[in-house]
Amino acid sequence: MRIGSTEITRFSPPYVIAELGVNHDGSAARALEMTHAAARAGASAVKLQCFETDRLMSRDSELAPYQARAGETDPRAMLRRLELSMSDMERVVSLAHELGLHAIVTVFSAELVPAAARLAWDAFKTASPDLINLPLLGALAGTGRPLIVSTGAARMEEVARALAWLGACRGRLALLQCVSDYPAREEEASLGGIAALAAMTDAPVGYSDHTEAPDTGALAVAAGATILEKHLTHNRRARGPDHAASVDEAGLAEYVRLARRAHAMLGARTKVVLEREEAVRRVSRQSLATGRDVRAGEAVQAGDLTCMRPGTGLAPERLASLLSGRWARDVARGTLIREGDVTSGSAPQVGHEGDDA
Repeated sequence: MRIGSTEITRFSPPYVIAELGVNHDGSAARALEMTHAAARAGASAVKLQCFETDRLMSRDSELAPYQARAGETDPRAMLRRLELSMSDMERVVSLAHELGLHAIVTVFSAELVPAAARLAWDAFKTASPDLINLPLLGALAGTGRPLIVSTGAARMEEVARALAWLGACRGRLALLQCVSDYPAREEEASLGGIAALAAMTDAPVGYSDHTEAPDTGALAVAAGATILEKHLTHNRRARGPDHAASVDEAGLAEYVRLARRAHAMLGARTKVVLEREEAVRRVSRQSLATGRDVRAGEAVQAGDLTCMRPGTGLAPERLASLLSGRWARDVARGTLIREGDVTSGSAPQVGHEGDDA
């Protein structure tokens, strides 16, 4: 997929989304400050949440356990306190673009998609609970913009069904493995789900990280994640449902550094011989050599042959084939065997495979 001018593939450097979420506490000024912080920390994008409390929350709404643990008592009052207007979000979009960041938004109601689409969002995202929300998925797919879909608390068959619904988004779709717990415990990070999602689709796969460990993003990259999402806060001790499961600017900077270091350390996604390995390969591999002094015309015996460094002679795999030949010349003990030293047998091979020591 492509977000703005950035192409995101299975093997590209990690694309790190700083999720502002509701950690701006309903303040546009704070959201702008946090956008600056995301840029300083090296993020690729910032993300906001677009919702209207009375449209999203029914009279039967309940608090999630993590929201109750954060001291919230009324789900509707909580969200009303954390809303941003479209004009406020437009200011964040403009600032993000000025700072070289992409701007992404999670829309929670299908009815808000037309208004949201009037802003210059670089991509849309869906929250994990909306993996089953066909009207919302359809409305976002219809914008023609890139779409990132989170899969927390979802069964594989639900992910497969959503992928079928979103078939028209091929080439502009990504999936995120996610654990819908805030904070998520390290032993329940479920990074193995990244590979499971990748096996279902050719779309890029990432990880929405709710753990508190600074290196979870790096581990997710090693597990195959191309996109990382991490909640950013101005103060982890601030009042609100998401602050405690978020990182501050310094934490995000370290998170980005470790994730990109992990990508650099991965290298090519295949087994290759690096240029710097060639010398070690040549001097440390072993070749066939003489285990005793041999004379021209003698039949080659098993005791005549051994393996010694370097790896510039005949490959050890040729040992059995040489036993059918005769020595073509005198060869001193401890000498690498070369082409022509034995009068018959299979053609010798140089540059063989073996193990380094």
